[in-house]
Order: sequence, then C-alpha cells, then structure tokens
Amino acid sequence: MEAISKVQLNKIVKTISIIVIGSILLTISAKIKIPFYPVPMTMQTFVVLFFGIAFGYKIGLATVTLYLLEGIFGLPVFANSPEKGIGLVYFTGPTMGYLIGFLVAVYLVGIRRDLLYRSKKHYVNLLTVFTRLIVSVSFIYILGLLWLGSLIGWDKPIYKLGAEPFLLAELFKLLLLTALYPWIKKLDKII
Repeated sequence: MEAISKVQLNKIVKTISIIVIGSILLTISAKIKIPFYPVPMTMQTFVVLFFGIAFGYKIGLATVTLYLLEGIFGLPVFANSPEKGIGLVYFTGPTMGYLIGFLVAVYLVGIRRDLLYRSKKHYVNLLTVFTRLIVSVSFIYILGLLWLGSLIGWDKPIYKLGAEPFLLAELFKLLLLTALYPWIKKLDKII
C-alpha cells in the first residue's frame, strides 16, 4: 500500500482547514445582522456563494454540509438559534428550504467554476459571473418559498414574507461578489 506523500497530506490538511473555516464563517455570517432596509441582512448567502466561486463545488458542498450538520446536531450555528430552538427542531422550521437551497446554490456556482477551470478558460466577464450568481441564489429562494408555503400555508403572502424583504440586500451581496470576483478566483491557488 502506497503511503501518502507530504504534498498529498498537505493538500488534505488545507482542504479540511478550508471546510472547517468555511463552516465557522457561515456561523459568523448567520449571527451578525447588518442594518439594511427593509429588514436586517446577514451575509450567509454571500459566504455560500463565495465558497462556490473560490473553491468549487466539492469544497463548497462539504463546507455547507458541515455547517448544516453542526446545526442539525444541536450547535447554535443557525441565524436565530438558540433563541428559536436548536438542532433538528430549528432545521425543520420555516428556514429549512433556504438552508437546503444553500447546497443547491453552492453546487451550481461551484460546478460552473470547476468546468471553466477544466477547460482552461479562465477568462470570465463580470456579467457572466453576476448572471451565474443570480441563477444560483434563485434556488435558495425557490426552495425556501416552497418549504415556507408548505409549512405555513399557501393562503399566506409567501413571497412578501419569504423573499421580497431580502431582495435589495441580496442584490447588494451579488454585486459585491461580482466586483470581488477577480480577487476571489485567485484563492483557488491556496490548495
């Protein structure tokens, strides 16, 4: 059996470190609320999409999965935990669709990034990045609204409750990620 080389071991340690740091950043981004009109903004979707763009879908999925598992197993990592419950009780509450949407969004933005890197086509214009981010984040809201409607009833104003208040803040985060993209894509060289 072949031993792991120092280079391979170094890459494994770096990858695990990035995933753990990512889950910590997701927790921090969930807890810090930035005053924004009409509702306070967290930076969770920013961090989710950032990890997909910076490190690809594999590390992105591993990061978001670790974060979700931490929350499901009772660590107070979610935005309103422990105040509104912890563990599986919180996870299956009104925000579950959005949390599952994180997985879809990080995969979509990350797989596109990985395909570009495999094709050796590293030039991507910022309009393409912005479009990719919009499509990816849309799945967070689609899944979030579907779950919210199923949970509280379709007779309620689901869009007004679960999407509309957050869209201006979301646009700000997507524009910020797009502007930072030339620097973010250089982070891949860390691994």
